[in-house]
Amino acid sequence: MRKMIELNFLGTSQAIPTAKRNHTAILLKYLDEALLIDCGEGTQRQMRIAKINPCKLTRLLITHWHGDHILGIPGLLQTLALNGYNRTLHVYGPKGTKRYFELILSMFIFEGKIKVVIEEIDKDGIFIENEKFSLSAYKMIHAAPCLSYVFKEKDKRRVNMQALRKIGLKPSPIIAEIQKGHNIKHEGKTINAEKYTFFQKGKKICFIMDTAINANCIKAAENSDLLISEATYANELEEKASENKHLTAKQAADIAKKAKVKELIITHLSQRYEEIPEIILKEAKKVFSNTKIAHDFMSVQL
Repeated sequence: MRKMIELNFLGTSQAIPTAKRNHTAILLKYLDEALLIDCGEGTQRQMRIAKINPCKLTRLLITHWHGDHILGIPGLLQTLALNGYNRTLHVYGPKGTKRYFELILSMFIFEGKIKVVIEEIDKDGIFIENEKFSLSAYKMIHAAPCLSYVFKEKDKRRVNMQALRKIGLKPSPIIAEIQKGHNIKHEGKTINAEKYTFFQKGKKICFIMDTAINANCIKAAENSDLLISEATYANELEEKASENKHLTAKQAADIAKKAKVKELIITHLSQRYEEIPEIILKEAKKVFSNTKIAHDFMSVQL
């Protein structure tokens, strides 16, 4: 049985938080990994409310250095240090991330110490890959250097135990060899791994935060199981969205449709839609029916 990917929306507002929506932050949990995409003001408190242990965090992915996406970093790091965080926190972000990270920590007296490794990403494509998953980044168009991120679970070879039982094989260490794709001998016969295994396609999740519409949006989101995209404005404010380099509900839905994604979740809503988020939802659904609006503490499993 496959391990689930769990997503927790810790903040779903745009630049100004509201009574219902905190600044942007999304946590992705998979196996022993906990990836935080952006860390807006108040993120660590949102984690406490959601009963998420911040010391489980393994990676921080920064889309860009506007305040509503990073002002929660100092407090989170201080909490990690005071709670004996013993991991290495891997931080990724666009060009300039190392300098901004140092500047933000220089604004107060930091108590304690944690190990942080920072990587600046200045080109499109995969920047982390292991046997479990890969992480990719694609440059976006915004008022500051900005990245979208893609989490891609690796395809896995699975064993057809029902078929193996029919030929007399039961769960045992030898099954692991078949799962690796190795042929084995059983009662004088060769058991062909290809015949008794199949590949389970890994899940793909794309995160598109602040950006003007651009070709990389579709490239990043292509064939995703889930696209999480900003849609700061309704269609009637398309000109304003263009000026501020943001997406409208229709544009986010267009990306989902053209990229052939399975599901779209919209986040980063303007405060003007605090009481009427259905405006954004309806406009997106006209283009891409399988759309949802994120809310703070929303949890999704894939």
